[in-house]
Parts: sequence; structure tokens; C-alpha cells
Amino acid sequence: MEELIIEPIENFGLSKKEQQRTLFSKIGIVGCGKDGQNIARIASANGIEVVFIELSEERIQNAYTRLGIVLDRRIDNWGMTQGEKKLILSRIKGSLDYKDLKDCDFVIEAIRAESSERKITERSEVFKKVEQVVSPDCIIATNSTTIIITELSSELKYRDRCVSLHFFVQSPEARVCEVVKGLYTTDEVYNKVLKFVKMVNRQAIPVEESAGLISIRLYTALLNEACEVLLEGVGAMVDIDTVWKVGFGMRFGPFELADILGIDKINRWMENLYSEFGDPRYMASPVIKKLVRARRFGIHTCCGFYTYDKNGKMVGNGPIATERE
Repeated sequence: MEELIIEPIENFGLSKKEQQRTLFSKIGIVGCGKDGQNIARIASANGIEVVFIELSEERIQNAYTRLGIVLDRRIDNWGMTQGEKKLILSRIKGSLDYKDLKDCDFVIEAIRAESSERKITERSEVFKKVEQVVSPDCIIATNSTTIIITELSSELKYRDRCVSLHFFVQSPEARVCEVVKGLYTTDEVYNKVLKFVKMVNRQAIPVEESAGLISIRLYTALLNEACEVLLEGVGAMVDIDTVWKVGFGMRFGPFELADILGIDKINRWMENLYSEFGDPRYMASPVIKKLVRARRFGIHTCCGFYTYDKNGKMVGNGPIATERE
């Protein structure tokens, strides 16, 4: 009997030189906390391969776990099947090595900074590490809302390929993405990023360079005023949220949304905005500072303006409302 010869089918295909990759077939994300997980899920759900960089295996596993929980909620609400969940997760790979970003068309920095003072330094270092391993054509972006992309990219060799974009994490239905062109950013790079936003089924909102963009400047002012109304005793916390949801047709009230976004994160936004503009309206309310000092950051600590169970379901009012009753 003749020996059966098995050869890889790839040997009979096009040569590597002749093979053409689709733009944004693979993207990288540095930092896979809440923001990074959201970007990874959105990109993977739209057929894009994702590799994310984290600091430890524990954080990588935690990111996979959180991604699975979010997708399971979609399944429970009949918005996804088990097969779709498996396909999405199969496209997302975690790594500890920046070298695994080398084949990416687009890398998005989404790190979690613990303090405002270290934020720019940390993100700048990430940009430099990414530039060392990716090709000159790879676009580098930040998902930060309060740091100016021109300042962040100023020390890079290829500053013209850097942009800022902001994905909204509070709701999967928030299908918009703010996109910022820096001082050095070329029109070609900016237009490619607009195409990427369209690829992931989001509407691009062009924004001029400004700390806080549109979204954060509007929301922080709203939350501060809601806290002032609460402190004055004009209305109860739940009633203020109800007015905003029912009266204005919004999905979440200002206090509910603060718990979703993270009160510690909002406090850092406000510190950055006040530092940038010097406007008192961006100074965090005493209510916000009180919750931050108590480490009551919202859903991820099970207590903020409201209290939550371990699955993130609201179960009652938080200490601020309780103290005023």
C-alpha cells in the first residue's frame, strides 16, 4: 500500500507577498478594564480580531470573566446566542507582551490610572512602548476623555498617526463614538479612524481637541447640579433620577449613571477638567468626594449612590440617601 502523503493546504495558496490583509482585521488594546473590555467586545462582535495587553495573568483572566458575564446578560435578554458568545470570545486574546501587538493595524490605549497626576506619564509610556513594536502605518489612539492627544503623542517619532476616540460604556445602545483629530494627525489617518468607527457599527462624532470632549463636560456639570439639588433638599435622590428618566426620556438618571461609570473615575475627570479650565462648575461636589473617601465607587464596589448585589443589580439606596431620610 502506497504511503499517504499529507501536505498543508496553505502551501498551495497565494504566497504571503500576494496575500492582502483587510484594514483593521486585527486591533490591539492596552488595558482591559471596563473600557478596554467594552472596546474588545464591540470590535470582536463585528468580526475584528483583538489582542489586549494587561499587567498580569490574573487581570487577563478577570477580563475574560467580565466579558463572559456581559455576554451572558445579552443572552438572558435574547440579544445573543451561546454560539455568538463563543465566536466573540474566540477572537479576543490576552497577553503580557507588547510584541504581540506587532501585526495590529490599530492600537487603542485604555489603561486604568489611579491618580490624575500620573495619568499623562503612564499613558505617554504606553504610547512609546506601542510605537517600538508596531509598524509606522499602525494607528495609535487613546480612549481617554480628559487628556489632549497632541500632548500625549508629542514625544513619538510618528506623531501624525495618533488620534483620540471615546467609546461610551454605559449602554450597548449608545452607538456613538467621539473622535478627535490632534494637531499632528493627518487627514488620511483621521479618515481611516472614521471608517473603523463605522465598521464597529457606531456613529462618529467629530470633536475638536478639548479636555472632556462633549460628553464628559456635559455630564459632569449635570451630576454636580444634581448633587446640589440633593444637598439643598429640593428633591430626593430617586426622584431626581426619575425626573431625568421619565421627564426627559433618558435611559439613566444622573446618580444611576454615576454608579455605572464609577464615582472614582468621575472624580478624576472633574479634577482634570478643573485643572484644565479653572472653572468652579467642574469642581467635584462634596457629595462625590464623600463617596470617594468612603470608597463607595458604584456598581463595581456594590455601593455608590445606590447599593447593588454581586451581580450588579440595584437593591436599594446608598448611604447618601439614607442619611437624609
